[in-house]
Amino acid sequence: MEALFTSALTVCIAEIGDKTQLLALLLAARFRQKTAIITGILLSTLANHLLAAWLGHWTIAWLTPTMARYLIAASFFAIALWMLVPDKADDEDSRFYRYGPFLATFVLFFLAEMGDKTQISTVVLAAKFQALTLVVLGTTLGILLANVPVVMAGSMGGGKLPVRLIQRICALLFSLLGLATLLWY
Repeated sequence: MEALFTSALTVCIAEIGDKTQLLALLLAARFRQKTAIITGILLSTLANHLLAAWLGHWTIAWLTPTMARYLIAASFFAIALWMLVPDKADDEDSRFYRYGPFLATFVLFFLAEMGDKTQISTVVLAAKFQALTLVVLGTTLGILLANVPVVMAGSMGGGKLPVRLIQRICALLFSLLGLATLLWY
């Protein structure tokens, strides 16, 4: 359960102000079918994070326990620093809009998540916990917890969150995860 809870909390916080959350806001403003957007986010995240978690799970098997501990801790510290760099929305690719809200969301979200902080976090969390299913479920839950309210609210209130403060808290969280990995892994 620790893998599920930590994965959900970590990714939920990391997602605030992230480019995929900005994409969710753009999609919600573009399409009225909120259920199709949320379903697209869910399935896209499951597919993307399953691949990421598998990579983390597979990679850790090739490392010695000491090397794995230092690599995982260093990854958490790197993500903590990365959290301090604010994301900007990429130019959304409107050619996918013609396929409707579900497919547009699925494709755009999957592509935007590639190499994203939350995807890298999934790789690291899967390596740390060695619980692929719980990590994927947790990271997907975290993405949904951060994005469903954005989709439901549409463009209302998106700029009212203290994004800088949230990013700093998330950087602190990743730093604590790195420190805990060094001390107790």
